[in-house]
Amino acid sequence: MTARALQPVERIEEALFGLIMVLTFTCSMGVAEAGRDDVRTMLIGAVGCNLAWGIIDAVMFLMGCLAERGSGLGILRSVRGAASAEDGQRIVAGALPPMVASALRPGELEHLRQQLSLLPEPSARPRLGANDWLGALGVFLWVFLITFPVAVPFVFVHDLHRALRLSNLIAVALLFVTGQAFGRAAGLNPWWTGTVMVFLGGALVALTIAFGG
Repeated sequence: MTARALQPVERIEEALFGLIMVLTFTCSMGVAEAGRDDVRTMLIGAVGCNLAWGIIDAVMFLMGCLAERGSGLGILRSVRGAASAEDGQRIVAGALPPMVASALRPGELEHLRQQLSLLPEPSARPRLGANDWLGALGVFLWVFLITFPVAVPFVFVHDLHRALRLSNLIAVALLFVTGQAFGRAAGLNPWWTGTVMVFLGGALVALTIAFGG
């Protein structure tokens, strides 16, 4: 399941969410009136928010692992308990993506059914393995660490106006790179999706701030 945690589209989604979260803190701060204590409060809030969300996302990942594994056990039991080979083939086909299932002949479905029937007896209930916990740790670290590039200028640059401009520049660059990665994963034009992601991220941040986020 670690591979599932590191799939490109999921990484991109988490990066976008993390960036939006931290940008709602940095962009809502009034730099003209802000002091170092305000910056410290903002940084604690931004890092704390992404820390909490990283933990939540890791827990949700583990829950997804359990649900996916439980579903697989249910399908395996259904295939083994099917009244006929044809019923077993229908169960196998129903568990596959529609495009894949439509490309398989009955003989190929029967081969899959037989292979499933030969598998060792599974555990009575779904369990989490070491890879699942490593995957959850990877999800947590990815969500949490995406905060820092945007927040770092406020730590090292004492001029708050300059820090905010640098922070926003880093955020725009990260949004653009995120959009490009999404475009490559989805088979779209990376430059177009990178540009769209910058505007989409900005719009989502503005909407979040407007609603008191």
